[in-house]
Amino acid sequence: MPIYTKELSTHTRGWADLDLDFTAHPVTKDIVRKTNVEAVKRSVRNLIRTNMYEKHFHPEVDGGVTRHLFGLSTPHMKHDIELAVRNCLKNFESRVVVNDVRVSGDLNANGFNVSIFFTVINSPEPVEVRLFLERIR
Repeated sequence: MPIYTKELSTHTRGWADLDLDFTAHPVTKDIVRKTNVEAVKRSVRNLIRTNMYEKHFHPEVDGGVTRHLFGLSTPHMKHDIELAVRNCLKNFESRVVVNDVRVSGDLNANGFNVSIFFTVINSPEPVEVRLFLERIR
């Protein structure tokens, strides 16, 4: 009776996205791609800043933070922004596991500094994304 061995694969799934700065590759003159962790970081930034009904064919996608940007910088408001960020990433970004979200108010700039600490599913190292959220209108 032959013995069958299964080969272990070290292939992990990778992600790619367009660089929204639309920088040209120096050799090919094509738009540069963001890959793996950088693509996920870009996705997290975009999701947090997305309002309901802004994404075509997916009106349910909502970062949930813009409704909190018109209030005062209180501990309650910071907690609400933290919960909105956590819920957004839990519902719409399945590639990340959120470790921590830190929100601090910036009274001089009329906004909030948000630091999101997470790990990407196929990558063991922790990642930090920093955002400054301010009201636009």
